Order: sequence, then structure tokens, then C-alpha cells
Amino acid sequence: MNYREASLKKHGEWKGKIETVVRVPVDSRESLSLAYTPGVAEPCMAIHNDVEKSFELTRRWNTVPVITDGTAVLGLGDIGPEAGMPVMEGKCALFKAFGNVDAYPICLRTKDTEEIINTIKIMAGSFGGINLEDISAPRCFEIETRLKEELDIPVFHDDQHGTAIVSAAALLNALKLAGKKTGEIKLVINGAGAAGIAIGKFLLKLGVKNVTLCDLKGIVCKGEEWLNPAQKAVAEITNLGLQHGTLADAMKDADVFIGVSGPHCVTKDMVKSMAEKPILFTCANPVPEIEPEDAKEAGAFIVGTGSSEHPNQINNVLVFPGLFRGALDVRANTVNTEMMIAAANGIANCVSDNELSVDYILPYAYDKKAHASVAKAVAEAAVKTGVSKLKK
Repeated sequence: MNYREASLKKHGEWKGKIETVVRVPVDSRESLSLAYTPGVAEPCMAIHNDVEKSFELTRRWNTVPVITDGTAVLGLGDIGPEAGMPVMEGKCALFKAFGNVDAYPICLRTKDTEEIINTIKIMAGSFGGINLEDISAPRCFEIETRLKEELDIPVFHDDQHGTAIVSAAALLNALKLAGKKTGEIKLVINGAGAAGIAIGKFLLKLGVKNVTLCDLKGIVCKGEEWLNPAQKAVAEITNLGLQHGTLADAMKDADVFIGVSGPHCVTKDMVKSMAEKPILFTCANPVPEIEPEDAKEAGAFIVGTGSSEHPNQINNVLVFPGLFRGALDVRANTVNTEMMIAAANGIANCVSDNELSVDYILPYAYDKKAHASVAKAVAEAAVKTGVSKLKK
């Protein structure tokens, strides 16, 4: 099937992937008086007296916007907010299907960092959490950081942390098969943008000690003049040996390669130069950093991609529905590192030791047990770390 042509046709038939559903009867004078005026004045005043009641008396507790400015949509780049709408609608459909979270696409006609931050802050009272999506680096870092500091509901940039969490889950199971330990491996990430930097930081917190990032201009190293502010910050905690050079140089003797970059930038020779039982997650879409069959021919032990056409799809869909479900259920006021680690383990643990194989290191994206596992783990971590606003 040509998915692109078929998808365009189906979108024309669907005319939108989500819709509003009325949850209450409005078919009589009595029902209207309860759902709307005059009865609705009472919950209004209750919320006026205690704004936290908005989580109990409205759908706010289960509602999340999927917000973009259209500057980094899929692998398409800056195509504008309206053009990003099909992706945002799709994400909202997945939120509902796998997490029973009511999500709405919000596509902003601005690229101004302050405008985006202020707009989200102004509308935050309508939502239980905020999902940022497809906002280009490095602006996405400041937007997320500021919102996390200034809002008392969970703020999550899926391109950063969703990718980091699912990559970590895949890594945990892949290392188990390879017989390697997180603290002893050499790991290389290609693509030092939002996703790559987030993956690097998260894997360090997960126990990986030797992480090196690369970008188009080469290895990210402290002191390089071409680094942007976000890359300068991550250079302080990665590549501690201060290696300079190219991606090929970085990959020599590496145990793991994670690609969130571009098509066909990895060669067979690079794979051959890696350590024994090399693990490659080539997540560039729609064309990976190296074709899976080429990586296997060059000696790769495990290969994961961002595509459903190959084994071991490394898909953010395994993360965000369950993560928000768990956070919303306990009315968390943030998404912290402990919740993210819990999510990664929740995904990884869904594949039993008996099921684990080189072609099956992650549950499938449509596995509802995996989403339930993530939700439970995240909720428990939120309560344990004291970020739940529910009274005990």
C-alpha cells in the first residue's frame, strides 16, 4: 500500500479525526436546567471560591491540548500551524484511544517564544496538562522550561521526553539481550537537536556514563565554537573524553547508536567499527540513518527503527497516552524525572524474558496493556515523589 496516497484520500473522507461528544442529557427542560442555566451557576460559584474545584466539577481533569507552532512537523520541518493540524489531530486520537485522555489540537500562528509561552499560560486554566509538539529547537527548550516553572500542571514536550523514554525502554531490553550493563557501555547519539539532547540527558540519569552526541558539524565537544546554547549545556555532561571528529570517529567501539537525525548518514563500515553485539536505533523518518538490512549485514545485533514496517518500532505512542493518564489520575503538578524513569520501566517490563528477542524488544504501539502499565507506574511515581495534588 502507498500509505501517503491512501492517507490523503482517507483524510478527505474523514474530514477530521476527532469530534466533541456530549456526556450529559440535554433533551428536556430539567436536563437543560441542570447542565446549563440556572443550575450551572452553583458549580461556577464553587470554582470561584476554590479554583481547584475546576478539576472536580468540569472535564478539566482529563483534558490536554496538543500545541504546536508548526515549525518542526514530523520530518517535514517548518510547514506552518495549519499544515501541522493533521498530525495534531492524529495525536489527539491516540491520546483518546490508548489513554482515554480528551485532547485537542491547538495550532498557533506565531513563532515568537514569549508569545507562545504567554498564550499557553493564559489558556492553562482550561486544561489538566500541556503537551507541546513539533516546536523547533532551540526555542522548544526555553518554552518547556519556562512553562514547567510557571504552571502548576504537567508540561511535557513529547519530541524531547517521549522519544527519550521510549528509547530508554528499548535500550534496557536490548542491553539485557546483549548481556551488557548501562554503566559500562559507550553510547553515541546522532542529532543534537531537541530529541537527541533529551535522550542524552535522560540516559545519563538512567545510569549510562559514556554518552557522545554528534551533529552535522561533527562531535559535540566542550569548547566548539559552532555549538548553540543547548548544545553547550549538554557538552558539559557528555563526551567527557573531549573527543573531536566526525560521526565515524565517534562510532568506533561504540556499543549503542541512537539516530534522531537524517537519512543514510551511517555506513556499513561505521557499523563494522562498533563494539561486539552492536545495537542501533535508527529513528529518522521516513528514511532511517541506515537501512535495517544493511545494518544487519554489517554485523548489527539489534536494530530498531521509527517505522512500523520493521521490527522494534521505537514509537512515542507507547509513552504519552499512559504518561498523561497516570499524571492526570493523581492530579500531578509536573512531570519529573522519577515519573519518566517509571514510564520507561513500565514499557520495558511489558516484554517478558520469555518473549524478549532481537526482533521484539518493545511492546507494539497498539498494546493497551503497555499503556496501562505506563499509567500505573507514572501515577505511583508521582505520589511517591510528592507531586500529586490529591489529598491523602
